[in-house]
Formats: sequence, structure tokens, C-alpha cells
Amino acid sequence: MRSVYMMTDLEGVAGVVSFEDQAFATGRYYDQAKRLVTAEVNAAVDGLLDAGVEDVLICDGHGAGGLWFEDIHPKAKLLHGRPITIPQLFAPLADYEAVVMIGQHAMAGVPTSNQNHTQSSQTIDYMKLNGQLIGEIAQFALYCGARGKPLIYLSGEIDACKEAEALIPGITTTSVKQGLSRGAAISLSASAARSLIRDGIRQAIEHHQAQPIAPLTWPGPYCLEKRFFHTHVADQAALQPGAIRVDSQTVRYEADDILSLIYR
Repeated sequence: MRSVYMMTDLEGVAGVVSFEDQAFATGRYYDQAKRLVTAEVNAAVDGLLDAGVEDVLICDGHGAGGLWFEDIHPKAKLLHGRPITIPQLFAPLADYEAVVMIGQHAMAGVPTSNQNHTQSSQTIDYMKLNGQLIGEIAQFALYCGARGKPLIYLSGEIDACKEAEALIPGITTTSVKQGLSRGAAISLSASAARSLIRDGIRQAIEHHQAQPIAPLTWPGPYCLEKRFFHTHVADQAALQPGAIRVDSQTVRYEADDILSLIYR
């Protein structure tokens, strides 16, 4: 395998446990958290290079920007900046053979998941696709799957790993922390987490080459339901083209093409 597109997030990294102090741009330890994420990302790049991958594109998937640019691996490229549209974010996918996720958390509502949320920790209660609860892992895997790209590896907290394994048979995962609650976790040391990620992602490439993982696809048509914490956010969502108001806090969208729906 020559090329890999890497989606990153911040909340699933070892040592990062707090929204207010570490995951929000206003947090007192936000810069430290960005360095922790970047080090795990670089460990993943090293593992990919160990497996023979030549082209790695890192996508900064944390809304406020979650990576420390000066420390990005010299043999990788970085896709970053906001605002950005979904087509812009995923335009490079055509040039990459597979996708991976680093620093991932579980979906909203998982009680033991540290910093669990889906898309927005401040506005979204849950998301359902065709009646099934989904989080950011399924969003990404299904979008990439519709583009013919398999999700073959994920690192993050243990509940995120379980979520990925339930979605994608054969995926390789690396757990770097165990959530105790939304605001607490047991983290591996930084060095241990990075070593496991480097080894795990190398093994993922080797496993995929021996037993290819299929891109994740679900049959359509599709109905995406989003429930918000507050009515004013649902009011705004209901103004989008094609939105159907379900109740005071819930909207849904329907489509035959998942690419037009999954990131609504």
C-alpha cells in the first residue's frame, strides 16, 4: 500500500480528559493537548512508513484545530483550517487507498466514554441513521466507504475501539485510555501510547494487505435523524434545504445518496 488518508481528533488521545481545560480552544491546557495529539499522529506516521506507505495526508479533524504544526512529521502533509466544506475536506480521498483515524472518542451517550459526543459536544444529543445510533466513526467510515475507501485502523479510547470493531469486521484498533466517565479516564503513559500506535498501525497495513477490509457501506435509501439539546439549534437546522421537523428538538433528512446526507 502506497498512500493513506489520516483523520485525526483530540478527545481520544492519552492524557486528554477534559473538554473545558483541554479540548476547547479557550482551555488552559489546550496547547499541551495539541502537542499530545500531534505526537500520537506522528507515531502513526512512523508506523505507516515502517509498513512501506509513502504518502500520508493528515487531516486535522478537531473543530478548533487540534494539531501543533511545527511538530508535524516531516514526511507527512497536513490538511487544516476552517471554515471548510465537506467536499473540500474529502476532495483528496481520490488519491488515497485507505483511511485511518487517530485520537477518536465514542459517540454521544456512551456512559463510560471519556468526552463522548457526536459532532458537537455542545449542541447534539444524538444522531441516528436509518434508526441506528451513529457517531463520528460511522460518519467517516460510511462517507469514505461510499467513495470506495476502507477504514482499516483506529486509535483512541477503548469505547471508540469497541464502536469501530462493531462497525467494521477485521479493523485493527489501539486503545490508549479507558474512560471512567465523561470527564475522567485511565490513560497509558504518553510513550506507551505512542509505541502501541506505531506498532498497531503497521500491523493494520499488513493485515489489510493479507486480508483486505471492504469499504463500509449500508443499503439505502437513507434517513438521518439529529436530536439537539436546545430548540433554537433545531430551529436553525430546520431551515436547511430538505430538512423535516420531527419535534421541537429533532430534525431529519432523507436521501438516496449517503454522500449528500451523512454530514448534514
